[in-house]
Parts: sequence; structure tokens; C-alpha cells
Amino acid sequence: MTAHVPSRADYTCFHSITTRWMDNDVYGHVNNVTYYSYFDTAVNHYLIHSGGLDIKAGPVIAYVVDSKCSYRQSIAYPDEIEVGLRVARLGNSSVEYELAIFRKGEAAACACGSFVHVFVSRSDEKAVSIPETIRRALQQLIRQ
Repeated sequence: MTAHVPSRADYTCFHSITTRWMDNDVYGHVNNVTYYSYFDTAVNHYLIHSGGLDIKAGPVIAYVVDSKCSYRQSIAYPDEIEVGLRVARLGNSSVEYELAIFRKGEAAACACGSFVHVFVSRSDEKAVSIPETIRRALQQLIRQ
């Protein structure tokens, strides 16, 4: 059974990132763990700029509780990449994102993955409902 390789057409929201020299490992490509930082950067950029998440002083923060990534094709510095972002599931206090990494202008994903955020109270780290402004922003990304 062949897994579906996401294409650019599967996503409507993209975040551009320029790889850095330090992202490469001794094998000459971006190290696997760095892909997770690209995912995290894309999601948090969206939450801050589209959902109004206040990462410094807001009463609600989001923790990653699950993540995975499948690697299809290597990327390396100085590649310019775009992270596609969509929402697979939106719950009361959690959201599951699906993400894919594309070289700038290419249609097929180099890597794809997912992670789950749980929204918690900053003061006691107990799960809370996703704030309405963030929920509205996330609804715009629900996979069709």
C-alpha cells in the first residue's frame, strides 16, 4: 500500500522559511529533528498572527502532546521552503494539525507530518477550551 504524498494543492495556508547553515547535519541535509522546528514555527506564526495568541502574557498557551513526521525527499541549506498547514481535527481543547514541507515552488512534499496542540491555562497548566479568536482562525484551516 502506497501512502498519499501531499501536494501543494492539499493546503491553502503556507509559511515561508529559509533554511539555515546550522540546519544541515554531517550528511549534508537538514537533520530530521529540524523539520519539527519548521512545523512548530509555521503553526505558532499562524496562531500569533491570525488567531491572536499572546505567547508572552496571554492566559492560555498551547503544548505539543503528539507529533510525527515522514520524510520523502531531503532538503538542505540554502533551500527556501514553504510549510503547508491545515487542521485535521478541531476539538474543545485540542487541535490536530497536518503539515507538509515543500521546496519553494515545487508541487510534491519533501516531508509531511502532524502534531497535536492542547490548550492549557498558563497559571495551572490545566486543559481549557480553545479561545474563540483562535478557534475561528483554526476553522479557516479545516481540511475539506
